[in-house]
Amino acid sequence: FSISCRKSKGKPNGKKPAPEEKKLYLEPEYTKSRITDFEFKELVMLPREIDLNEWLASNTTTFFHHINLQYSTISEFCTGESCQTMAVCNTQYYWYDERGKKIKCTAPQYVDFVMSSVQKLVTDEDVFPTKYGKEFPNSFESLVKKICKYLFHVLAHIYSSHFKETLALELHGHLNTLYTHFILFIREFNLVDPKETTVMDDLTEVLCSSSGGGSGSSSNGSGNGSSSSSGSSAGAQNHVKER
Repeated sequence: FSISCRKSKGKPNGKKPAPEEKKLYLEPEYTKSRITDFEFKELVMLPREIDLNEWLASNTTTFFHHINLQYSTISEFCTGESCQTMAVCNTQYYWYDERGKKIKCTAPQYVDFVMSSVQKLVTDEDVFPTKYGKEFPNSFESLVKKICKYLFHVLAHIYSSHFKETLALELHGHLNTLYTHFILFIREFNLVDPKETTVMDDLTEVLCSSSGGGSGSSSNGSGNGSSSSSGSSAGAQNHVKER
């Protein structure tokens, strides 16, 4: 899994980016919406009796399925015409293949690269082992970090480009809950460089400050790996095949 992603500020043609529109997702009436008031800080902590890699694998797989499902709800609005680049606010992301070649792609193509790559990893027994006695590879943590970085890009794109559609579908409570859970999880185990997530710091501050947020320091506690977002992994996998 040597695919890498790089970002570029502003437009690639050198023109100054257009002034940012008012961020609808920051409106108080919408940021208050959740599907649960659970303390996510407790939910993401590593239970004493669980192996760290098992915990990372379980949660990463669950987040993949739910973020994929969340994207599928607005995928018909995320087209090559509406989203000609994979953009989040004034930041544009590029996809690079295993040879380091830059691939010009629209947002839906980028998301498809992400979901297809992650789907391949989480179903690979050599990377995400499910059989008793099989060990995780030495590169497991670095792969989880790459997966989480890409999943963050997808979540951020939904907010920055498709929040109106999410509102129309009345799924913003699900999106806020999923985002909060995911951010607190990656903070707890230092899975994504804070510089990578600064593009959504305004939203993170609003959503996570009321959910036991803050910079995560890993500690033992109790919790379970079930995501509070609705949906099924089967539906998410079907979506990957259909796109």
